[in-house]
Amino acid sequence: MDNDASGGGRPAVLFVCLGNICRSPLAEAAFRAEAERVGLDAEVDSAGCGDWHAGEPPDRRAQAVARRNGIDITHYRARMVKRQDFFRFSHIVALDFDNLSHLQRMRPEDGTAELSLLLDHVEGRAGEAIADPYYGGADGFDVTWAEVTAGARGLARHIAGAR
Repeated sequence: MDNDASGGGRPAVLFVCLGNICRSPLAEAAFRAEAERVGLDAEVDSAGCGDWHAGEPPDRRAQAVARRNGIDITHYRARMVKRQDFFRFSHIVALDFDNLSHLQRMRPEDGTAELSLLLDHVEGRAGEAIADPYYGGADGFDVTWAEVTAGARGLARHIAGAR
């Protein structure tokens, strides 16, 4: 596929968290909205490091916070990150350190995707993890939404500036 990783075409971004039902679908939604806002044509998806929720929709609390922000994610379905993602996507963006470490271990030697943490793209937040709201209350999803939205803005600027 012709993308930034393999030759300067359309960027493709994959967001990765643990189960792909909370943080990464919210990051996907926030990035889709930001890309549309700034006119960035990009392929966008999300995945998880584990397969516990494969095929399931996002957590109902994630759906609710996205809906409150004008985005419908009910049609998203969880999947596991795959080896071919390192060639298909120009950017694979982890939501925390464990996810990034998992991605670094599974990355093929000839994988072309640029790996980063989402908050690496927010001034003053490099190296920080997105808050995991799964075991908390609904208010934690608002915190996560604010963080992924800030990260999406920074990442879109990064990608647009590299073009």
